[in-house]
Amino acid sequence: MDKQTLSFQAEVKQILHLVTHSLYSNKEIFLRELVSNASDACDKLRFEALNNAALYEDAPNLEVRIAFDKAAKTLTITDNGIGLSTDEAVANLGTIAKSGTREFMSKLEGDQKKDAQLIGQFGVGFYSGFIVADRITVESRRAGLPAEQGVRWSSEGSGDFEVETITRAQRGTSVILHLRDGEEEFLTAWKLRSIIGKYSDHISLPILMQKEEWDADKQEQVVQEEWAPVNKAAALWTRSKSDITPEQYTEFYKQISYDTEAPLAFTHNRVEGRSEYTQLLYVPAKAPFDLWNRDKRGGVKLYVKRVFIMDDAEALMPVYLRFVKGVIDSADLPLNVSRELLQESRDVKAIREGSTKRVLGMLESLADSEDAAERAKYAAFWKDFGAVLKEGVGEDHANQERLTKLLRFASTHADEGVSFADYLGRMKEGQDAIYYITADNLAGAKSSPQLEIFRKKGIEVLLLVDRVDEWLLSHLYEVEGKPLQSVAKGSVDLGKLQDEAEKKQAEEVATAFQPVLDRLKEALKDRAKDVRATSRLVDSPACLVVEEGDISGHLARLLKQSGQSAPKTNPVLEVNVEHALVKRLETSAQFDELANILFDQAVLAEGGQLEDPAAYVRRVTALLTA
Repeated sequence: MDKQTLSFQAEVKQILHLVTHSLYSNKEIFLRELVSNASDACDKLRFEALNNAALYEDAPNLEVRIAFDKAAKTLTITDNGIGLSTDEAVANLGTIAKSGTREFMSKLEGDQKKDAQLIGQFGVGFYSGFIVADRITVESRRAGLPAEQGVRWSSEGSGDFEVETITRAQRGTSVILHLRDGEEEFLTAWKLRSIIGKYSDHISLPILMQKEEWDADKQEQVVQEEWAPVNKAAALWTRSKSDITPEQYTEFYKQISYDTEAPLAFTHNRVEGRSEYTQLLYVPAKAPFDLWNRDKRGGVKLYVKRVFIMDDAEALMPVYLRFVKGVIDSADLPLNVSRELLQESRDVKAIREGSTKRVLGMLESLADSEDAAERAKYAAFWKDFGAVLKEGVGEDHANQERLTKLLRFASTHADEGVSFADYLGRMKEGQDAIYYITADNLAGAKSSPQLEIFRKKGIEVLLLVDRVDEWLLSHLYEVEGKPLQSVAKGSVDLGKLQDEAEKKQAEEVATAFQPVLDRLKEALKDRAKDVRATSRLVDSPACLVVEEGDISGHLARLLKQSGQSAPKTNPVLEVNVEHALVKRLETSAQFDELANILFDQAVLAEGGQLEDPAAYVRRVTALLTA
């Protein structure tokens, strides 16, 4: 094929512009990305060669070589992996099919525009070479193709790239970076070795560089013909824990997660028994931007006998632990395992169960630690990941009890960090239930009129303000034998917490007020399922509650916001017969108007929206000017 000039995909042009103009805070990241790509190419060859050993040709030993030429100002990263055909070079180096490109660019254009760590997160690591190079040449031949079907790809990182057919005896790929002026530090062996040691020491195939010796005559280091490995060439997770430093664990995490921060916690174990596997799992310190995308594949890489099989093996970790990063290396799975087989494998089920328990154990050790710093770590974890962990209560019945102990809430006693154990330990003598209220936000929950009698008696109420909480409550009915009871459902019954004198007085007042309640029922018959006197209110005139089994107002609003229809059920209006506004009903000439104002105020107090705001304003105005 003669040389052709082609245009980059529009998204690539945008990324290249951002790379060359914004990503300069951590330039050395480019070498990590290119070495990682080279390692992936070797992994892909190893995988494809399982069914076609001829792909190894005459070079069965996989490796990555790094060379530099000070005179030509070039840095070359070469692998003997799977390689590229001409079509693959055009497709892989000229376009980006991976989803998330838009998010990547928006991130770079925002506050983190100088954060080069982001680049690997979206599969565009190759383009990081343009951070230090004003031209990149790629020469490659796909394994199995004849030498005459090699390809050369070249670009200056602007709008176009060139592609031509070449003869290349060696399979695999060479990425040749023509360095910009001022980037000469990457043409020194010590600098390259230090970057490899920092980011790529764990890669399980040798990274080779030519040896250097001191030339006394020239008074400088001279490159020799002999090549030698500059990394340990042993996968980190296969090494003994005693041989790995905390810094190496952290750097490996950053390599596989593209995170800039150290992990919150990690666990490294070799499991033997019915299934034999090694797990190295990390909990991040901060939530990723796509945490709420339940369709996103997990962050665990699968290896079989140290052979890379796939990224994001979601079958190895439940969806509610999708934030976990790491590696699982199985000794039992077949090397040709597919995503479909993973879903059905008994060995995978055992790995999933074991890994889930290990992650929950990590979290438990933080949450239950006597060390305040460790507990603070769990508090930070909960702030970012707690709402996702709550999904597990309904999805993972086998671990529901463990997950329940990890849950944390706000309450009327504390703004955050309240566990069920804390709540149970503070329960009043004679209290038979765990009380809670759901709301759109903490301020709305705290100011809810349904809490008034509980505050008066010092009874703690959990304030549930995550969108997932309503779903959580549909799967969690009791904790340690104590039922969960909404303060906004049913008639309030504090049982032994309310003395007989109070009960008797409330009944007498309600009986005396019954004629007014009957008139309220008639006036609000299209809006309220029932109207009744209540003892739950202290300062407010009225509130809305729903009967046990009916959908709460909060859940109805959540369903509506998500575009779903909620069953239409009218709430119950409860009134405080001791309140001046309610007493005024007995003598008011504007009974129906005042009744509707009372109902609308109750709707607003629970965070709802009025169906006819103008009518409410008109009624209030008329009342104020009467």
